[in-house]
Formats: sequence, structure tokens, C-alpha cells
Amino acid sequence: MIRRTFMALAASTALAMPAFAENHSKDIVDTAVEAGSFTTLVAAVEAAGLVDTLKGEGPFTVFAPTDEAFAALPEGTVDDLLKPENKDQLTSILTYHVVPGKVMSTDLSNDMTAATVEGSDVTIMTEDGVMVNDATVTTADIEASNGVIHVIDTVLMPSM
Repeated sequence: MIRRTFMALAASTALAMPAFAENHSKDIVDTAVEAGSFTTLVAAVEAAGLVDTLKGEGPFTVFAPTDEAFAALPEGTVDDLLKPENKDQLTSILTYHVVPGKVMSTDLSNDMTAATVEGSDVTIMTEDGVMVNDATVTTADIEASNGVIHVIDTVLMPSM
């Protein structure tokens, strides 16, 4: 089962790598911008004032929700989170997607937990694909100069 999971991750990563082939020389923010499927995430990172942090030395592991993941939130949620008065809540949500250190897919094991920058843990499951809480990892191991991005299909929400 685990072998099949890693084979699926390796295959999906191999298919995605041409789009990200040169990105390991770019930081996490520039890699996300160049990918083109993280415009909402990048806008949120800017609104929260986290650009300089995620361009910093790191290393960081970012579970990056796609634009489609943000679009699946209830209507008006993203617009409300981007308001200046909700910066603390937005920062909490975004930092819940970041784990200190560089965690590659080969470092994952079933039912492991990882402490996020926000302070709470996420749970990783590796049976039948890789899950981070309720989000599925759709592309793993996109390397950046200061860490790694794992693409997820759902926005993770910390307990508030």
C-alpha cells in the first residue's frame, strides 16, 4: 500500500516537474507565482504580510492550496479574509499551511503529525494517497531554494 502511494506521488511529481524544472533556484513565493495556479494564495500571503518571511532563508514546507481550493470555500470567505481587519485570522490560516524545515514526500509516514508555524499540528496519512488533514496532496516535492511545496486541493483551517 505504501509503495503504491509513493509510486503515485512519484508519477504525479514527474508529470508536474517540467512546469517546475527551474524553480529550485527560486524561493517559495516566486515558485508559487510562476506556477500560475496559486494567485489566491499569493494574494493572501501579501495581505498577511508574509511575503518576506516566505522569501526568507527557511527552510519551509508549504502545503499550498490551489486557486480551486480557495474557490471551494463558502462564498465571500476569501474576500472577508483579505480585509485588513482580518489580518490576524488570515495569518493564522496561512501559517497553519507551513511546517518548519524541508519535509519531502519520502520523509512522510502514515499517521504522523507535524507542528505548523501557526502552533497546531497537522496529521499526515499515507494510505490510498497522501492526505494532510482532509486535503489531498495532488503534487508533491516541488523544490524551491528555501524549502518545498506540496500542492493540496483543500484549504486547511486551524481550530480557532
